Amino acid sequence: MKTVIIHGQDHVGSTCNIARMLAKKTGGDVTEFFLPKDFGHFCCGCTACFTKGYDKCPHYKDLAPITKALLEADVIILASPVYVYHASGAMKALLDHYGYMWMPHRPEGAMFSKQGVCISTAAGAGMGSANKDMAHSLGYWGVGRVYKLGCAVAAADWDSVSEKKRSYIEKKTDAIANKIKSRHGRVKPGFKTKAMFGIMRQFQKNGYNPLDMAYWKEKGWLGKDRPWKNSK
Repeated sequence: MKTVIIHGQDHVGSTCNIARMLAKKTGGDVTEFFLPKDFGHFCCGCTACFTKGYDKCPHYKDLAPITKALLEADVIILASPVYVYHASGAMKALLDHYGYMWMPHRPEGAMFSKQGVCISTAAGAGMGSANKDMAHSLGYWGVGRVYKLGCAVAAADWDSVSEKKRSYIEKKTDAIANKIKSRHGRVKPGFKTKAMFGIMRQFQKNGYNPLDMAYWKEKGWLGKDRPWKNSK
């Protein structure tokens, strides 16, 4: 099993430790990226990824290692501490670059057989909205199964997290890890993902972006093929 962790911050705090804890429990190879150290560009809104191809993005070369890791991974972990009730700006800046990979455009067939986890922590609150920020991208990429883990650690650093909180985190990561391992190799997207794919499929038959339409046709998705069955 291959896991990629994208950390929405550069420091090794509670969120980072929880993400690493989960990855260790699922087992296999783990690749990590820290933002903005490993990618710090903002999307400039040029629309080149939509109209010309993702490789025409001005940040394509810097983004390529993360893109490669995302496509090769079986499990994608997006981890961000809560920043004013949302995911970090660095995480948002990265996810903005993958708008072309959303289902209304050119989703990667491999995403539909992957599992994803959104992890966020805060001293008090905001984990729900932070995880939702990240889950939006996983969901619209087509990731087959998405889990969320939010924890109010009531501490400013990992060393200060109480034993009671650590016990809670151990139980939550155990539960998610067990689900990931039990579904590994046989992940299928749920009804919501399939329904969204169906809506986008109808739209692409007479869409507005020739690049998107050609992509869906090439994949065979306008016919009987589906990315979770017979993707190309």
